[in-house]
Amino acid sequence: MRDNNYASEMPEPKKILFVCVENAGRSQMAEGFFRKYAPAGFESESAGTQPINAINPFAIQAMAEVGIDITTQIPKTITNSMIDNAAYVINMGCMDKQSCPALFVNDVIDWAIEDPKGKSLDSVRKIRDTIQQKVQELCRNL
Repeated sequence: MRDNNYASEMPEPKKILFVCVENAGRSQMAEGFFRKYAPAGFESESAGTQPINAINPFAIQAMAEVGIDITTQIPKTITNSMIDNAAYVINMGCMDKQSCPALFVNDVIDWAIEDPKGKSLDSVRKIRDTIQQKVQELCRNL
């Protein structure tokens, strides 16, 4: 006989929140990588302090090259609820010190990754590879 309360007994997954200003490149790539490598019991989300309306096309292309589709992800504004519900908040780095998410979040982990905005596809690939290494290291340490 199946226990009907099984689903309600499962613990909520711990959230890892990746943040940057526009939520259009680095944080979106980190969210995609985390979905691929996340240990059981964890899930990812990304957001920004001043999100724009579309993900960087080079970020989409660079991620597709490593088999990760981020085309359905949408830039979104960081909320207090996202911060409060996150086990860890990871700031990708700041291009705009006045809107830097690290200014608004306590206990943030800052990866200081270069912003792919306005960069060539080759540069975005290097940024992607750095993010992949950082996410894999994070997953090993969770």
